[in-house]
Amino acid sequence: MKKSTPAQWAIRIGIYIIGLFCLALGVAFAVNSNLGVSPVTSLPYVVSLISGTALSTCVILVYGSYILLQVLILRKEFRIINLTQIIFSAIFGYFTDFTKWLLGDFTLPTYAGQLAMLAISIVVVALGVFLYIEVDLVPMPMEGLTLSIAKKVGKPFHSVKVVVDCTAVAVGILLSFLFFHRLEGIREGTIITAIVVGKVVAVFKKHLQSKVQKLCFGAAGPVPQEVLEMEELEGMEPEK
Repeated sequence: MKKSTPAQWAIRIGIYIIGLFCLALGVAFAVNSNLGVSPVTSLPYVVSLISGTALSTCVILVYGSYILLQVLILRKEFRIINLTQIIFSAIFGYFTDFTKWLLGDFTLPTYAGQLAMLAISIVVVALGVFLYIEVDLVPMPMEGLTLSIAKKVGKPFHSVKVVVDCTAVAVGILLSFLFFHRLEGIREGTIITAIVVGKVVAVFKKHLQSKVQKLCFGAAGPVPQEVLEMEELEGMEPEK
């Protein structure tokens, strides 16, 4: 992996944080659409409703549990640098509160309007995912947990990702019925988001990857470590 200059490090961190802001803004649009939040945020959102605690606090707590699981799974293989996930989780958590405040009660009437807000959410979330992966810092806790499990069991990343996402949603559904006797925060939009976001990320990757890589690493930037690990777990030849 190529080293970055101090200026490039600053750019990488800045883009990563912009990516987190986009993720949080996407969450806010999803919440206001009333069609269900994304799988990544579904469990913290339900916990927030149950406890009456700010979403930011619940994001930090739930994501912190994902980091703890990574430590338990990987043990000596766990990289200390991945503890910085705690810092970025806190930033993302506070961004969720800020973007929710920013949107307020804004919503579009009719089911078509709700779908439009969900579409905006998917695009903004996909942009956020693309940005924070491309700068090659650390994965967010849920992706980090998925990578950890995939390494330990020797299964493809995408297969484990489906299981991890479905497990988080299932726990959210269970808690929702247990405390509210109905679904809260998890609807058809949650499923649509899970299916579509990856495809939209691929579109951003196709059109913007070279520009972001050049900005962060120079003319010939490295393939992000997270991407290399995913490709290794998929049994693919890593990109050069």
